[in-house]
Amino acid sequence: MQTGREAIATLLEGKQADHVPVHDNVWTDAARKWVGQGMPARDDGSPVDVLDHLGLDIVTCGGGVDWQPKRGVADVLEETDEWRVVRNGAGAVLKWWKHRSGTPEHIEFDMTSREVWERDYRPLLVDFDPGRVGDTAAVARSLAHRREQGKWAAYGSVFIWEYMRASMGDYTMYMALATEPDWIHDFCRVYTDLYLKAAEILVAEAGPPDGVWLSEDLGYRDRLFCRPETLAELIFPYYTEVVSFYHAHDVPVILHSCGYQEPALPLVVEAGFDALNPMEVKAGNDIFAFVERYGDDLVFIGGLDARILECGDRERTRDGILEFLDGMRARNARFVYGSDHSLSTNIDYEDLLFSLDVYRSHMGN
Repeated sequence: MQTGREAIATLLEGKQADHVPVHDNVWTDAARKWVGQGMPARDDGSPVDVLDHLGLDIVTCGGGVDWQPKRGVADVLEETDEWRVVRNGAGAVLKWWKHRSGTPEHIEFDMTSREVWERDYRPLLVDFDPGRVGDTAAVARSLAHRREQGKWAAYGSVFIWEYMRASMGDYTMYMALATEPDWIHDFCRVYTDLYLKAAEILVAEAGPPDGVWLSEDLGYRDRLFCRPETLAELIFPYYTEVVSFYHAHDVPVILHSCGYQEPALPLVVEAGFDALNPMEVKAGNDIFAFVERYGDDLVFIGGLDARILECGDRERTRDGILEFLDGMRARNARFVYGSDHSLSTNIDYEDLLFSLDVYRSHMGN
């Protein structure tokens, strides 16, 4: 049987693998919970390597870039036993919880206008600092180690959409998308140039990865965050540049985008992305319809309604998994088994193991 790495490479070459690989994103808090429910732990009580323990096939091995204009800035403004409020190098004030994972609460943002961007932040980004790339030797070691394990080893990072939201906040970002397209283009141009310079160094010094995992959450429930026409004009041209760069090195690119995706899929295909993750059912996505329309163009990673894994009803879990697997196979999908978002604290450890047993038994893995 192929390794997970070999199976995923086969899928991305446009062919069917000899088995269906598996991938998921695991919450840190979930792994801690599972230790209390019987999952093995290290000597210090922390969770073992969850990817290895669960037999998951995709792993990211660095590959990000230090994108914040003011490098190394993390000014603590307030702190308690439960949380910390920090102003970062993009001028954003964020509230981070200390004892649970998740996204931070947005407090305020300094970058509220193009004037502020051009005066205080843009000049710090246009002259590239190679130190933004990090330890490429460590990335190379991680790639080699994970490949020895049979894992599909990728670079993973966010990109311009997430940079914008993290720099401007929602209000300024969406107002700028609607009323200041020249600012958005300039922001994206500066950051795409920075990203590609970092990518050139990574590929040269750490070597090409098996793929790139680009995380850009473009939607929420039943809607994209903006019109597809806006994405086509202001965002996707820069995605195309990144995809083209990696394709020139024979490296496929996966788009991870939470929320509703259907109106953006023609853009995803046109930009040249090779795979899509995670196709959230609760956000309104229909994975079977996606396969029927775009199955020749994309590998689908995930797509199983996570609520099936969280319900605590073994019969319902088994039926839901089998319906998903059989539906994907009936449509000749090139797919990687996994949830439509992540493995959260709503899933108990024994229920998770049961779900993986159902998948592996049914697929003959």
